[in-house]
Amino acid sequence: MGKAGKALRQVLETYRISQNRLAVTMGINRSTVYQWFKEITDPSAESVTEIVKALRQLNETAAEDFINLYLERTPQSDQADHSGK
Repeated sequence: MGKAGKALRQVLETYRISQNRLAVTMGINRSTVYQWFKEITDPSAESVTEIVKALRQLNETAAEDFINLYLERTPQSDQADHSGK
């Protein structure tokens, strides 16, 4: 499956956010988060946006890490992109 599940798993484990807590914050079934987490299904583009919103409510840094992992970028390369180098 895709990058979203891998990024989600890494962020939830790193920041010790339970699948249930994310599901409750998003207002969805825990089984949906489980399927993403286990890479059984990929979240839709709309769901990725909702994941980011929920993570921001739970932990801003976790949300930023999810975005960076999903987009396969590092904070250093992101800064270089904006500096015009």
